[in-house]
Amino acid sequence: MTSAYASLVENLSSEEILEKFPEVIPLQKRPNTRSSEETLGKAQGHEEVNVFQDHDEEQIKLMHENCIVLDWNDNPIGAATKKDCHLMENINKGLLHRAFSVFMFNGKNELLLQQRATEKITFPNLWTNTCCSHPLCVDEELGGNNFLGLKDKIQGVKVASIRKLNHELGIKDKQLGTNGEFHFLNRIHYMAESNGFWGEHEIDYILIYKISKGSSIDVDPNWNEVKDIKWVSQEELKQMFEDSSKLFTPWFKIICENYLFDWWNNLKDLSSFENDETIYRMI
Repeated sequence: MTSAYASLVENLSSEEILEKFPEVIPLQKRPNTRSSEETLGKAQGHEEVNVFQDHDEEQIKLMHENCIVLDWNDNPIGAATKKDCHLMENINKGLLHRAFSVFMFNGKNELLLQQRATEKITFPNLWTNTCCSHPLCVDEELGGNNFLGLKDKIQGVKVASIRKLNHELGIKDKQLGTNGEFHFLNRIHYMAESNGFWGEHEIDYILIYKISKGSSIDVDPNWNEVKDIKWVSQEELKQMFEDSSKLFTPWFKIICENYLFDWWNNLKDLSSFENDETIYRMI
């Protein structure tokens, strides 16, 4: 049964999205830059509240990045800042953006997890998959000139994944290009509230990166992004889930509960799972 929230998002046309969210810059007028300058973020209520109060300065800067605003069918509508895309007051009205989640496996079939840094504005200190972030509303991360086809969107997401694997985990572009391979699995559409003013509402592209046999990847975490890292087997991850002291991001739990262990058991040949064109709705 379709939820009221899903119906709200599905019925928003591109024109209605731009009218409802005047902060969204239409695709044709977007600046094609990674970030936009803006004043301190405010949230509505009985009085305006500074949503960035007491947050880390480096993380506040990243909230100016321009995410890709979407319609129900994953078509880009325009650019809006990471801040605007993650405010629950906007999410509750249906604002949707594109994201990606990378799951990196080594030659021992271990998965690289990260614990998000305390400094993170959304979902701090939670354990999650290797890297989760957003392609930006720039040509190369939209997917080039023909950014409406799924193949081009996937290519844009891979470009963004390489950028963020370097930013968060210090993994060099060259190693990613020579020491393994990305595999696009599917897309999930979910919404989750974080802490206070913040949340997520994303169409999330799921990528597996398999390190080639006999190769390795050097990881040098950015401690403003990452609190801890851990390579885990399936059994070790299941033990972590049973440990009440460890908390996990909502998208990671959704992916684990629905897909991950099937993929994990078939890492030698992912062909039956790859390039699924369905958007799996979890809202």
